[in-house]
Amino acid sequence: MAWSTLEPFDVSFFDTAPHRHSFPMDLPVAPQAVWAGLAGDTPLSWCRGLNAGRYTSPAPHGVGTTREITALRVLHLREEFVRWEEGTRHSFCVTQASLPLFRRFGEDYVVEPVANGTRFTWTFAFEPSPVLARPAALTDFPGRAFMKQLVNSTKRHFGAA
Repeated sequence: MAWSTLEPFDVSFFDTAPHRHSFPMDLPVAPQAVWAGLAGDTPLSWCRGLNAGRYTSPAPHGVGTTREITALRVLHLREEFVRWEEGTRHSFCVTQASLPLFRRFGEDYVVEPVANGTRFTWTFAFEPSPVLARPAALTDFPGRAFMKQLVNSTKRHFGAA
C-alpha cells in the first residue's frame, strides 16, 4: 500500500485548524468506562465505519504512542498521540494515510465527569490537501456526515441515543 505523509502539528492546531468540528455528548456511564473504550486495546470498536484499530507501540501509552485504524474500509490511518492526560484527554495527529485527502488531520478526546455520567467531547480538526481545499463545501460535507455517524454510534454504544 502506498502511503501519503501528512504534516505534523502540535495541540494548538485543535484551536486553529481551517476545519474544526466539535461534538460534545453526555453519556450515562462513568468516565472510566468512556476512557476504557477510547484508550483500550480495541479503541472505538463500537463505531460503525471504523475498524482494525490497534496500537503499534507498547503500553503504557502516552505522548508519542502510535496507532493504526481504518475508516470506511478504504482509508487507512497511522496516528501519533501529541497529548495524553491519562483518564481525561488525549489527542493525536495522523502521520500517514492511504489516500491523499489531508495536509493535516487529528482528533482530540476530552472525558469529563458530569452529574449523570460523562461529557465526552470529540473534536476533529483538519486541513484538506491542496487538491481538495476548494470548494470547501465538497471537502467538509462528506467528512461531517461521517463524523456524525461516529458520534451516533458512540451515543448508542453508551446508551445515550
